[in-house]
Amino acid sequence: MTISRRILTSSLAAGLALALAACSGTEEADETLAGEPIAAIPAPDGQAWTEMVTVTPEDGYLVGNPNAPIKLIEYASHTCGHCAEFSANGSPQLKKQYVSTGVVSLELRNLVRDPLDLTIAALVRCGQPQNMMPLADQAWASIDAIFDNANRNGAALEAAAQLPPEQRFVGIAQATGLIDFFAARGLSSEQARTCLSDNAKVEAIAARSQQQGTELNVTGTPTFFLNGRKLDVNTWAALEPILQTAGAR
Repeated sequence: MTISRRILTSSLAAGLALALAACSGTEEADETLAGEPIAAIPAPDGQAWTEMVTVTPEDGYLVGNPNAPIKLIEYASHTCGHCAEFSANGSPQLKKQYVSTGVVSLELRNLVRDPLDLTIAALVRCGQPQNMMPLADQAWASIDAIFDNANRNGAALEAAAQLPPEQRFVGIAQATGLIDFFAARGLSSEQARTCLSDNAKVEAIAARSQQQGTELNVTGTPTFFLNGRKLDVNTWAALEPILQTAGAR
């Protein structure tokens, strides 16, 4: 059984509502990282760091200065309520106040928890790299509506689990209204169907998630790493002081 197939069948059997339970509940701050204040680093002429997106070797999406001295990585699930909260209440301030200076970069990586999560991950990655984070943020902003659609169409989701691989994730997207959702945000229905039908690429997202989660012991979302060190916080209120202590001030 393939990785994405295991994720699909096990998650549907357990119930989509359990996806939210996968979110991390850690709130303890880590104040042990320390550094001198770092001066702002100018972006290349005519550009802004917050508009620069790089796909990393780990297949994460990095916004900001790829050589920033403070490198923040977020492992996130698209069906995680805490991730949605950080997207709304943390990410905008992080980009405006810290990524914009070139001192901090933010890299978003997937930790896949369920078939709906994997479907959204494939869709937000479907277009140009610079569209990934805005699309992800819009999906998180609509997480309640997406879950409502999923819960109303449980039979269709179960049926999608039995479809051939190249049809499976299209079926999930149709049952949850995601085709129309992303079409309204610039990703055409044809584009979405093409991406979701490329089972090798969808499988690769799940495989990287599983491998990196195991190697780095990432068990909840969001999980943050700062310059390679795993942090024990999952809110902006707890994360910002750590960034400042590390020199982003």
